[in-house]
Parts: sequence; C-alpha cells; structure tokens
Amino acid sequence: MRITTWAEYGVICALHLARRASEGPVPGRELAEREKLPADYVEQILLRLRRADIVKATRGARGGYSLARAPEEISVREVITAAELTTFDLHCVSHPVSEERCSDACGCSIRPVWVLLQQKIDDVLQSVSLADLLVPEMVVRERVGLPLESIGLRERVGLPVLPG
Repeated sequence: MRITTWAEYGVICALHLARRASEGPVPGRELAEREKLPADYVEQILLRLRRADIVKATRGARGGYSLARAPEEISVREVITAAELTTFDLHCVSHPVSEERCSDACGCSIRPVWVLLQQKIDDVLQSVSLADLLVPEMVVRERVGLPLESIGLRERVGLPVLPG
C-alpha cells in the first residue's frame, strides 16, 4: 500500500486553495510554482478536482481555481478519490490472480481482510476535512489520536533542557 503522487498532489493542491480561500482564484501555474510541483501535473489534478465539484474554475485575467465549497465540507477522501479515482485499490478486483480464484463465486478468505482495510482507510479519510489540516502538524496529530513520540516531535516540543 502506498499513497500515489496523484493522491498526495491532489491533497496539497486542495489544501493550498483552502489556505488562500480569502484571496480569490489562484492560477494553476502559480499554485504549482508555490508548491514546487510540476505545472502540467497540477493542471490535470485541478481538472479532476473540478469535475468532482471540489474546486471551481474562473476564467479571465484574474481567473484561476478556488474551492467550490467550504474547507469544512471537503473531506480528504473526496480529494483523493477525485485525484486518484480511488482511495484503496482492491487488487483482487482490479488485478485478479486468476478469474477462477478471485471471482465472487469462489470463497476467498483473504478478500474480507482487504475489504475491511478499504473501509477503515475510507472512514479515516472521510473523517478528516481540509479545514482540519489548516492547523500545525502537532494539532492534527493530537486530533487524529497519534502520539508525538512516534516521529520524534516530543523532543522538539517545549524548551531545551540545559545541562546543570
């Protein structure tokens, strides 16, 4: 399992627009430049996000992209699904080992684990909105229930301890 470039760039683009919501439309090339992402890639992602009604496009000299809805109303799952076209690929469906082994008629004891994993991933991604990501990482980690120690942030929190 891995997060693809499409998914990651999609979230980066949507979050960029959320941060700049009060500034009006943002040109795709400017977004790409500020986020240091390939411009052609960003334009393709923004097109996918527009088709999914996550962003809207404004034409003209002051045109560009902006969120189609408030950041609180847009989940990370929506963004990833729009950018990537799925949040979790059930490999036994998209790339079956064999038609016989992976058909619904065949009892597969592995498939329920993958389906459960897909549901858990989708639930987590659905529970996080773009607005939830507009705060510092430590706040997001706390909100989603991750300990600071897991990435070494505990040492960077607070004042350094000086030798006696």
